Amino acid sequence: MHCPFCSFQDTKVIDSRVNELEVRRRRECEKCTRRFTTYEKAELELIVIKKDNSKEQFDHDKIRNGIIKACHKRPILAEHIELMVARIEQKARRSGKWEIKSDIIGRLVMKELMKVDKVAYLRYASVCKSFDDAQLFKKELAMLYD
Repeated sequence: MHCPFCSFQDTKVIDSRVNELEVRRRRECEKCTRRFTTYEKAELELIVIKKDNSKEQFDHDKIRNGIIKACHKRPILAEHIELMVARIEQKARRSGKWEIKSDIIGRLVMKELMKVDKVAYLRYASVCKSFDDAQLFKKELAMLYD
């Protein structure tokens, strides 16, 4: 590992922490003695099958942006959004499949949003489920409060 400050080649690990998604390491440069953090994460390619049967690589930024739009002007912290994105990605990867349908990812997002904020859930569901009239929206709202 090269030091990001002086580019020296040798660094030592001061501390390592492991969580479900990644390994966090605090490192110290043996030349300039500055400290920095690195993250290690297993990279498993996950392919999303869209409604038109086209395929694209799973993109957690796309999930994050959808959640951010649904949570616009709602009292939801950025940290909560990041945790939701991490859980969704983790569940998608734990499915054991290399390919996953976009509607399954949409349902995972809706489950996370339902736990956090019902308005954000309805915003996301209205796009994900393609509500084309008020009756479908009303039906979804009634389901939320039953």
